[in-house]
Amino acid sequence: MNRYYRNIFFLLLCGTTMTAQKGVELGAWLGFTHYYGDLQTELAISDLGLAGGLNFRYNLDNRIAVKTSLNLGRVSGSDEDSQNTFERRRNLSFTSDVWDLTTQIEFNFLSYIHGSEDEYFTPYLLAGLSAFSYAPKTVLDDQTFNLRDFGTEGQPIGEEYGRFSLAPTIGLGLKWDINTDWSFNVEFSIHNSATDYLDDVSGVYPDLNALRIERGAQAVNLSDRSLSNGIGEQGRQRGNSKNNDLYTFLGLHVMRYFGSLNCPRVTKKRVKL
Repeated sequence: MNRYYRNIFFLLLCGTTMTAQKGVELGAWLGFTHYYGDLQTELAISDLGLAGGLNFRYNLDNRIAVKTSLNLGRVSGSDEDSQNTFERRRNLSFTSDVWDLTTQIEFNFLSYIHGSEDEYFTPYLLAGLSAFSYAPKTVLDDQTFNLRDFGTEGQPIGEEYGRFSLAPTIGLGLKWDINTDWSFNVEFSIHNSATDYLDDVSGVYPDLNALRIERGAQAVNLSDRSLSNGIGEQGRQRGNSKNNDLYTFLGLHVMRYFGSLNCPRVTKKRVKL
């Protein structure tokens, strides 16, 4: 008799709290990306680019999840937008498409269970690692140039900065259910890249005569676009090599849940009343 009621109570508890959630979510997101680096040195929201991606999330339980995302965002920066006099006279600019693959661990502040009437939303923290590709470009005289190909800071031919890099990633978000199967997430992530050449600017101006001999006059035009004499002198600061560039994503995610709610098993043995 006692075992019978204990089993019934266990089933009711599982049906109302559903505390052992596991399973897969698939989804997509749209939003914005923002860059901070040598051509955007102020903490101002400007030059936002469009971004989006595809998500795969596995819920280990109602607190911990692992997510992998394939993302694409366009970042850009221009000295024209700067409040700094030197930067405006430096007159550099860039645009780059960033293909980003991020794997992250998410920690839910609150117990989050799809389909629950009470535990249907939670803020969360995330931490992970991103691998990304980048290719800074600029427009000069109505032509678009791939800056990496011109060694604008005097990189020898064959020793240009890479096309790929890594970025430790942190962020936060908010997830909430629409119904048992679908949910919305709002997420903000910071990707602190391991390169300072996301914008093609890092160190000092090269010897422009040597650059002209090695790569041609167009390389000199792209390296030194300054509006004042003397800025592009050899060895003068062109960027800040002490700090690497970073980019951020902010987006609205729509997720579809394909998992199950794992309730404790109850013995099938008949119990005499």
